[in-house]
Amino acid sequence: MARRLNVPLGTIGYWKHEDRAKRGECPGRRSPLCPRCDGRELDEAAYAYLLALYLGDGHIVQNRTMRVPSLSVSCTDTWPGLIDACAEAMQSVLPSNRATKVQRQGCAEVKITSMRLRCLFPQHGPGKKHERPIVLESWQQKIVGTHPWQFIRGLIHSDGCRITNWTTRVIGGARKRYEYPRYFFTNSSADIIGFFTDALDRVGVEWKAANQSRTAQNISVARKLSVALMDAHVGPKY
Repeated sequence: MARRLNVPLGTIGYWKHEDRAKRGECPGRRSPLCPRCDGRELDEAAYAYLLALYLGDGHIVQNRTMRVPSLSVSCTDTWPGLIDACAEAMQSVLPSNRATKVQRQGCAEVKITSMRLRCLFPQHGPGKKHERPIVLESWQQKIVGTHPWQFIRGLIHSDGCRITNWTTRVIGGARKRYEYPRYFFTNSSADIIGFFTDALDRVGVEWKAANQSRTAQNISVARKLSVALMDAHVGPKY
């Protein structure tokens, strides 16, 4: 048609584009579907883990120079396995986007951009998390209830640790050193602390509050059977 009418090929392409656009058939790259708005399948296990990382060490940024919001989770260089697990979870939750790692001083910033972030993480808002209410929506509560161990694992990987405690006991008349493993989770948000302890209750892990300060609260898991459960499903950072 361009040759027959002596019209530039680009003009023919523009006419076709305008015609298809009027019918809602405009070709080109479409925005990836949203699990919340469009019903796209969501990797719920990966989402439970990523949600916990976001609540601990993540934030969503969109400034005047950014067209698309970005989810960022900061992971210390001490745990390279955690960095990889975070990137894999991002990629599983948003398979049409690409997770990247930006090296910072002493840590890696794992990032992914998507227009769907505000739908997936409605807890985003101005100010620090511990200075505002954090409430899980009903669909998030369902996912966390279905995948509690992934959620617990993400919280431990963000704001928790597994350590070896020690004390002394008198055995056979002699004082001996006794060591035992213990999990800690520390956070300044009472709401996030509640999410953690509710998940522990759901899976049958015994816990207690320990060493609460003015700025943060510690949750301790020290019972032998409970530590064994945590070791089986969470384990130390790596």
